[in-house]
Amino acid sequence: MDSKILAPDFNLPASNGQKVKLSDFRGKNVVLYFYPKDMTPGCTTEACDFRDNQEEFAGVDAVILGVSPDPLARHEKFIEKYGLPFLLLSDEDNKAAEAYGVWKLKKNFGKEYMGIERSTFIIDKEGKLAKEYRKVKVKGHVEEVLGFIKENL
Repeated sequence: MDSKILAPDFNLPASNGQKVKLSDFRGKNVVLYFYPKDMTPGCTTEACDFRDNQEEFAGVDAVILGVSPDPLARHEKFIEKYGLPFLLLSDEDNKAAEAYGVWKLKKNFGKEYMGIERSTFIIDKEGKLAKEYRKVKVKGHVEEVLGFIKENL
C-alpha cells in the first residue's frame, strides 16, 4: 500500500516569466526547497550547492525549484549574480509556504517575526511527497537530498 500523500500544488510566478504549478512537473522528481531570502549567506550557499550539483540532479530525473517570498526582480538579480540554472519561484503572499507548513514564527536577536523555515521537500514522479527535511542546516544538505533520490526514487 502506498502511504505517500500528494504534495500540495501551487501556482507561482517563476523567474522564467511564467506561472509555474507543481503539477507541471509530473513525470519528474522535484526538489522543492524553501529558503528565507535571496542574497543572504546561508541562502546563497544553499543555492550554489544546488547549482554545483545540477547535472547530478538532472541525471536522476530531478528538477530543482527554489521558493522564497522575494519578488521576481530580486530573484533575477540572485540568478544573474550566481549563475543559478534552476527556477526560483516568488511566494510573496506566503500561500505555498503555508501549504507546506514552513511559514513560522522565528526569533532573531530577541525579535519575533514570521518567516520561512528553511525546508526541502522531495516529490516523486507521481506528485507524492517522498521526503521532507525541516529546519535544514545548509552544510551537506544538497548531498543528502541527492543521496535520498538516488537510493529511493
